[in-house]
Amino acid sequence: MATVAVTGHTRIDPARSAAIADELRAVLARSSPGGLTGISCLAQGADALFADLVLEAGGRLEVVLPSHDYRARMVAPHYAADFDRLRDAAARVTVMPFRQASVRAYSAANRVLLGRADLLVAVWNGLPGGPGGTAATVTAARAAGLPVEVVRA
Repeated sequence: MATVAVTGHTRIDPARSAAIADELRAVLARSSPGGLTGISCLAQGADALFADLVLEAGGRLEVVLPSHDYRARMVAPHYAADFDRLRDAAARVTVMPFRQASVRAYSAANRVLLGRADLLVAVWNGLPGGPGGTAATVTAARAAGLPVEVVRA
């Protein structure tokens, strides 16, 4: 059974979303001949799309939330119902020991993702970013020797 983690942008160009979904489906299909576990922090955008596709493929979804207040502080009202649906569908939910969402909390959550994964898929534009973001997670995965597949955002 393969365990695939996701990192990616919270804003996906609507003109690219169908192509990104198709590429993610292909990565998941290649990665899961014996079964699939997908790990996501459930941020809006790439994380949520990935989580939906893991469930669509019949996989097991695991969620890592960066902080106790993540839903209240970081989930936009228009995304709340989808966030709740995905969190409720998860076979395992881990909440990091941070009271408030922060760069430190995101970085810690990403370390958990990478520690559980056999592969990281990154929905990424290839540009550098801040700590705790997509670029930092890709860099950490590569430094740890974890395979990374990039789906262009």
